[in-house]
Amino acid sequence: MSTDVTPSGARHRASAAPDASLPVQAVDGSVAQWTERYTHALMDTFGAPQRVLVRGEGPYVWDADGRRYLDLLGGIAVNSLGHAHPTLTAAISAQLGTLGHVSNFFASPTQIAFAERLLSLAQAPEGSRVFLTNSGTEANEAAFKLARRNGGPDRPRVLALEGAFHGRSMGALALTHKAAYREPFEPLPGGVEFLPFGDAAALEAAFADGAGTQVAALVVEPIQGEAGVRPLPPGYLALARRLTAEHGALLILDEVQTGMGRTGSWLAYQQPEIGGGIVPDAVTLAKGLGGGFPVGALVAYGERTATLLGRGQHGTTFGGNPVAAAAGLATIAVIERDGLLDHVRTLGATLRARISGLGHPLVTDVRGAGLLIAIELARPVAPQVAAAALEAGFVVNPCTPTTIRLAPPFVLTEEQAGTFVDFLAAVPADLGADA
Repeated sequence: MSTDVTPSGARHRASAAPDASLPVQAVDGSVAQWTERYTHALMDTFGAPQRVLVRGEGPYVWDADGRRYLDLLGGIAVNSLGHAHPTLTAAISAQLGTLGHVSNFFASPTQIAFAERLLSLAQAPEGSRVFLTNSGTEANEAAFKLARRNGGPDRPRVLALEGAFHGRSMGALALTHKAAYREPFEPLPGGVEFLPFGDAAALEAAFADGAGTQVAALVVEPIQGEAGVRPLPPGYLALARRLTAEHGALLILDEVQTGMGRTGSWLAYQQPEIGGGIVPDAVTLAKGLGGGFPVGALVAYGERTATLLGRGQHGTTFGGNPVAAAAGLATIAVIERDGLLDHVRTLGATLRARISGLGHPLVTDVRGAGLLIAIELARPVAPQVAAAALEAGFVVNPCTPTTIRLAPPFVLTEEQAGTFVDFLAAVPADLGADA
């Protein structure tokens, strides 16, 4: 009788070939057939899918009809390494083949190393800590709790900005401005006040005449993504930092969309022209953090902020699981190894310049940072432009009626990006003029 001394991880990897006895869903069928099945199987929270996608590689995806698309949305700023990146998929597979989930009664070396890397990239001071989540909404939910713990009954006010989008769970939704998202679920958690976007005078007024002592936190996005890629004006975050510090309020930055290299630095606020050299009290992350694998984080800066949430005051079953942590570490490693932060800055500037240089009558503005870009249109025809782009083989997002948003993978090349510029040049200047 022999004894198997093979490590369990190696044993799992050795048997990782597909098992013909297991039920595997085939991808046979057209887009139309899959869409019909979708309508009977999934809730109608997103409407009918634009396409049913079956595979991806690099910055491209293919639908069930075999058509290829250049993915210039990246799963809404998620797929920073593109699709099926070999380093990322290998890291996830190796970790899942060794240890997949253990609950937060236990820790894993991968989880700890991931949190340490985030603290390093955030340049967080001594005593800072990380709470790991599964999504941006959950990270912002944790941030809302952090604000409440800083405030208590004596500081009931939490400030956010008009146009803000922070998520759809009840706490994150309370911080989200759009009425169509909020109204079906009211009453929401109270105490949230919305200030005009980028209005320094309104921000100062919110803290004036003793009112600042009742502010628990100010929650802002350095660049509002869902509202149309709107950067805060220069100096706004520096003013926000001064006012919150003076009054004992937290400054919480939502970098779910702008973080982890999307703007060409690890965090958008680290760019002097955006953050002005500030250090926030907390930052929320997700989307590109795991390169497509669900993972989010709340980074609390300094011991005081990091200890506001004590034992039993928040939790998560899946947050910080070894597979998510491995995905995050691999994504960070590839961005560093391949010099993708420099590439994001360079390609983003080139793409914005090329679109602006078209002189297209329909394009009134091109803005953003790195590879988070908005194309502002002269008329509310963004949905029509996005539909035409999809037919031509490009995935983009009409995030407002007049705005096309681009958030492509960091592995996009200038040549690939140029094919979209060529498409845009051919869009009729009078599109929607008779509407």
